Amino acid sequence: MNNPFVELTVKNKVGYITFFHPNRNSMPSDILSLLQKTIIDTGKNNDVNVIVLQSGGDRTFCAGASFNEVVTINNQESGIQFFSGFAKVINAMRKCPKLIIGRVQGKAVGGGVGLAAATDYCLATKYASIRLSELSIGIGPFVIEPAVSRKMGKMAMSEMTIDAESFFSTDFAKDKGLYADVFDTTEALDDAVKVLAEKLASYNPEALSNMKKVLWEGTDHWDSLLLERAKISGKLVLSEFTKNTLKRFR
Repeated sequence: MNNPFVELTVKNKVGYITFFHPNRNSMPSDILSLLQKTIIDTGKNNDVNVIVLQSGGDRTFCAGASFNEVVTINNQESGIQFFSGFAKVINAMRKCPKLIIGRVQGKAVGGGVGLAAATDYCLATKYASIRLSELSIGIGPFVIEPAVSRKMGKMAMSEMTIDAESFFSTDFAKDKGLYADVFDTTEALDDAVKVLAEKLASYNPEALSNMKKVLWEGTDHWDSLLLERAKISGKLVLSEFTKNTLKRFR
């Protein structure tokens, strides 16, 4: 498994959306765009009642933005376009009429934490520690902040953002509401995800859809909010500080 992909597999009315990138499941623009489209299309798929969002591999869930692409950004327009990718994925998850269960098998960094926070219910392994490293490279978790703060609270968001070089434990993530439950092994995680997803998929689809609307009530302004946040990151990524910091990733 060396080539990046996003794919949908449907089993027992559950749509499993899997994304993968060989570089720790980092997210370049093309994968973000494909993930957004897959979420939107699956939301319209009558064969799917519930969605599971997961990544390939058995270690990192998502390393966030692709630094290989970030270091090539040389103007504000391309910077905004790149960071809008995460904004569009989060908004697609928010507006999807199907409940989305997150399966987090390993570490989540930056945008990966945002993806986990944008699910409606998230399960993880004990290896799924989290980090918001953006301030340490000269930008900030601006795009994902609304999703993370909504799920974990503003104080937890602030703590992770300011302590940008530390990983926070799965106990912290569960205590703050990011993870509903944590399991010792990937196998136990997969069993729990399957049982929950198939149980939910057997419920009244109309009730599930209406519940989704209730859960995300008060977020209609996110279409514009997250794109405005992307503009902040798109500008900062061109700063001298960030350019110098990113040189070590070349």
